[in-house]
Amino acid sequence: MIAHSVSLRDGSGTGILPVIHARDARATKLESSNKSKVDEMQREIAAGSLRKANHTDWSARVYGKQEFAGAGKTNTGLLVPLERRLARFVLPRVPPWLETYHLTLLTPVWSIGIAGFGYLAARDLRWLWMVNLMIVFHYFTDHFDGKLGKFRNTGLRKWGFYMDHLFDYGFLCSILIGYSFLLPQRAIFNMMLVLCVFSAFMFHTFLMLAATEEFKVSFLLFGPTELRIALIAVNALLIKFGTRGLKGSLPYIAGCGTVALALLAYRAQKRLWKTDMQAKEAVEAID
Repeated sequence: MIAHSVSLRDGSGTGILPVIHARDARATKLESSNKSKVDEMQREIAAGSLRKANHTDWSARVYGKQEFAGAGKTNTGLLVPLERRLARFVLPRVPPWLETYHLTLLTPVWSIGIAGFGYLAARDLRWLWMVNLMIVFHYFTDHFDGKLGKFRNTGLRKWGFYMDHLFDYGFLCSILIGYSFLLPQRAIFNMMLVLCVFSAFMFHTFLMLAATEEFKVSFLLFGPTELRIALIAVNALLIKFGTRGLKGSLPYIAGCGTVALALLAYRAQKRLWKTDMQAKEAVEAID
């Protein structure tokens, strides 16, 4: 009927197709607009539900004990309470197309950026501001990748554990590679010592995970976030005062790290010894 009435007004049938196409275009535009509004409403509903949810239930889902021990981290860092509030606000607002594995796979991008800007900083230390920006980007993708997966129940627990920490080691190496461009050749040995010490902290964490099924990523009040803040502060000091302090501080960083690692190892072996003896006594009591 509509096409017929248009044909009568135009005096020919040539007006039928343009009107139909116009109606189709309007319908498509309206459908796209409605879909966009529905997606926005769904995000708002998710955010509202999270705000209304019991905080204990929400924390247990994201931060509680996991079936796979490597998927649940223990962090006693100073800024953890603030980070949990931030996660409560951010997670339900992450766009649906952005998945946990996208965030994980961005770490090599930030690592390459750190090494590249470190190379440029050898000529102009102000490039270290870009290194700081890469560290901030890495914080957001590394901090929220696993939490987003648990929040959405993506299921990539073991893949995420392996890839996340493999890339984290690459991130640590990129930091030291970037600093190596700022140092004379004779200071590279000290830089290698620092890499060995910091790598040993990672090995300690994974060994304790295997022995105790507890994945603790902090030492006292110092965790990954506090480490990133320290790196940003160091870069700011380098920009202002130059690299002379960095050259002289490397042996002390390696030395203090070694002492801290020795204390951790002593406490860990003492704890594991006690656990083994308790297990032995329990078996002997049954026999």
